[in-house]
Amino acid sequence: MGSCMSRGRRRGFGGGASGGMLPLLALQVLIEYGRAGASRPPVTAALLAANALIYLRPGALDGILPSVTRVSFNPRLIIEYGDLVRFFLSPFYHLSESHLFYNMTSLLWKGIQLETTMGSVEFASMVAVLLGLSQGITLLLSKGLLLLGDDTAYYNQYAVGFSGVLFAMKVVLNTWSEDVVYLHGMVIPAKYAAWAELILIQVFIPGTSFLGHLSGILAGLVYLWLKRALNGPDPVTLLMSSIAKVVTWPVRFAQNLLWSAHSQGRFTGRGRVGRQQSARDTPQGLWRCSTCTYDNSVSTDICEMCSTAREDHAFSQRQDHQAGGNGELSVDEIRRRRLQRFNR
Repeated sequence: MGSCMSRGRRRGFGGGASGGMLPLLALQVLIEYGRAGASRPPVTAALLAANALIYLRPGALDGILPSVTRVSFNPRLIIEYGDLVRFFLSPFYHLSESHLFYNMTSLLWKGIQLETTMGSVEFASMVAVLLGLSQGITLLLSKGLLLLGDDTAYYNQYAVGFSGVLFAMKVVLNTWSEDVVYLHGMVIPAKYAAWAELILIQVFIPGTSFLGHLSGILAGLVYLWLKRALNGPDPVTLLMSSIAKVVTWPVRFAQNLLWSAHSQGRFTGRGRVGRQQSARDTPQGLWRCSTCTYDNSVSTDICEMCSTAREDHAFSQRQDHQAGGNGELSVDEIRRRRLQRFNR
């Protein structure tokens, strides 16, 4: 269960002694990715690693990464001062080991299912869209409450954590599900699980960001509506697919060359050897030797590779190729004639 902590619960961020939850999280990841036949989705693994490294801040990362106070999501600072660092980085920061553990456990379960079903590129684009939508909706709701006469409690609240995106992912995952889930002894249809969890978290875990979780649910609904409206890949998916194709083009080009060389045989002179094809597959202007499969020019009636006479020609010299009366040449005979041909 993910939770987005408010400003009053910042103690214990990073660098402290592990309470045993991080090793347990690592064990869960190893079990999921180490199972025989596991899909091992890479984007989910990258998200898990990014969140864990930002929390642990090992080595030089401690001096490079901004502090949690610098990136905590605050609607007032983002809207009035354009502090976009808080907008984009706050989901990847966590305030305690338990906060990170529950969020990453949820990400591991949801991410593997969604990425395996959608594919890595579409899943990555979905996470990016959900992150932007959940953060943006939080800004709109907090500003709207302020304009409606509410005090600045939500408008000036500080929050971090990946749970807004996780709530959105839960909506996407369970929208068309007919299953039921069990929450604290209650049986709830899976498609309403996110709403029930929203209420239960507020009851049992005071201090969490209600707007952050609610915005995640709304972001998931907006994403599904956009998918239905666009009736195809969203622009972010198309962009990421194009980038992936450009980045992997050299690898695919090398693979195509290797496949082509392997499937078509090796080229020598004007012909090629090593591939059995029918006569209609032979390129125009060439004839294929039935003995060694070398492609020869139609201007010659003797195979340039093994000296076998062209069988379909009117003055075929079959007597030069009889071996025991069966018309076949042995491997040694082909090799001898080939050497004789090239040593002239």
